[in-house]
Parts: sequence; structure tokens; C-alpha cells
Amino acid sequence: MQAFRKAVEAGDHAAIEALLSDDVVFTSPVVFRPYPGKTTTAAILRGVTRVFEDFRYVREINDAGGRDSALVFEARVGDRQITGCDFLHLDEDGRIDEFMVMVRPLSAAQALAAAMGAQWEQIMRDAAGE
Repeated sequence: MQAFRKAVEAGDHAAIEALLSDDVVFTSPVVFRPYPGKTTTAAILRGVTRVFEDFRYVREINDAGGRDSALVFEARVGDRQITGCDFLHLDEDGRIDEFMVMVRPLSAAQALAAAMGAQWEQIMRDAAGE
């Protein structure tokens, strides 16, 4: 999904949020339960931008129908190199209604979990509009 990729690469949080469905469900690579809702998902994504260093998308895979995309990325979390993939599904209106992230290797996923845990209070304040 080019619009999302361009918004992320530009650091345009307003554009990212505009591409999310109100009913989007975010599935984290390090937490069991999914997070529903646009404001929570947008806050999590803002938190990720504070945690990832040297983030870049390296590949984009789209289905023929245009509703499913996989965006492969590389980044660093502290001293750990991470490779991951954003799996996006679009609703009938062209907004992201499913957002699932997977990452590897395990040591990088653990570093990501710790770094996001340290951000969690700020993420929840952002989601609450504080």
C-alpha cells in the first residue's frame, strides 16, 4: 500500500492515522491480545517511531485485488537489528482495518517488547488524547 508506505517514510503521523479505519485492529508481534481502534493503533504506531532506529521498508508485496499488502522492513532497536513485516488489509473504503506485525529474530523481538513496554504509559496517554 503505497499511501501508507509513503506516510511512514515521511514520518507523517496525521496521514498514517487518516489511512486507518475507525475499527482497525492492531496485532502486535510481542503481545498476545490485539488492540482495537484507530486512536490506540495510531498511538502505538507513534510509539514505534520513537523506538525504531534506521527504519526502512525494503519490499512491498500486494495482492491482485489491492486489499492485502505486506511491507517488509528493517530497523534497529538498541543494538539489535530487526526484520519485520507489516501485514495490512483494507476495508471497502480503502482504509486499513487489519494491521498485523511480525518480527524476527527472537532477540530483536525481545528488545522491541522491552522498548515498547518502556513507552507504554506515553502510548496510553496519547491514545487518551492527553
